[in-house]
Amino acid sequence: MFPLLLRADNWTPPERTPWGGRAILERWKVGRTIDRAKAAWPAIGESWEVSFDPAFPSRDHAGTTLADHIAANPHAWLGADQRTADLARSFLIKLLDAREVLSVQVHPADGDPDLAAHESGKPEAWVVLARAPGAGLWLGLADGVTRNDFAHAASANHASPPNLVDPIAPLLNFVPVEVGDAFVIDAGTVHAIGPGVTLLEPQLVRPGRTGVTYRFWDWGRRFDARGRPDPEGDLRPLHLARSLAVTAWDAPRGAAFVASCRRTPVVVCESAARVSRYFEFKGMRLERLEGEGRFTLPACGRFRVIIALAGRLQGDGFALETGETLAVPAMSPDLQLELTHLDAWVASPY
Repeated sequence: MFPLLLRADNWTPPERTPWGGRAILERWKVGRTIDRAKAAWPAIGESWEVSFDPAFPSRDHAGTTLADHIAANPHAWLGADQRTADLARSFLIKLLDAREVLSVQVHPADGDPDLAAHESGKPEAWVVLARAPGAGLWLGLADGVTRNDFAHAASANHASPPNLVDPIAPLLNFVPVEVGDAFVIDAGTVHAIGPGVTLLEPQLVRPGRTGVTYRFWDWGRRFDARGRPDPEGDLRPLHLARSLAVTAWDAPRGAAFVASCRRTPVVVCESAARVSRYFEFKGMRLERLEGEGRFTLPACGRFRVIIALAGRLQGDGFALETGETLAVPAMSPDLQLELTHLDAWVASPY
């Protein structure tokens, strides 16, 4: 089976991600747009590079979803192992561009008894692709912060008018970031992405379900129906009770917690290309493929995706350019590739 090239403009609309910028389009998607109307959007917060979510599913250039391709030949696409097949169909991998700060939020654990039948937890990871000077992330609770401290600050914050100094941020760890920094964000971790940060964000969402995010606070911002800032607009919905209920209050605090989330890449192959493993998390493996010249991607019997963020990859009957994503069936043989200044990310179940 040949690998499948996916459409490169699977973007969420501005009203869904009003905090988004234009970096995804202007840096990685130049010349990759199929829908011209999308290119005129004022903000593109997320590009869903790999998705089985019915709301924003990955499609090929003829409009057929990746899920439909897999359903037509599941063994060839996902392999014989049911566990890794289920993991593959849980993949949700995004590019995320924060022109403005995201909400302070938390994801529930997948086994949370209060999740509805159609809902899923959403463990995720971050790799920093670009950042403005001084930009960073909020990750976990600061030293000494208790549940009561956070509940009191969050409750006061819900009653605050816009632009009041935020009492929640000082209770979190602010982490300045550099390009290439990587973190895993497990269920129950309070977090926010700061302005000026662009990420690769792999997530896991159970097949056929929707990943759940609870917002503690959205910085008092108001938006109109099209996702534009508007002092007379609406606040985004918040979920204080659920956020407090699912937060991991027994987790470490401060620098120790940040260190437990941080991942350092390990080089696992050095030939014409370098392969660096960034993490293995909840059954997902993420590696970076960089190089020039001939490279063999060995058969592995598992579904893989390749997301090119620079350069080009050429194979027998297919090519992958900057800003594009390739789905590789589990039953693909060794792939003989020609790399041209390639910088790509490879995700697979393990």
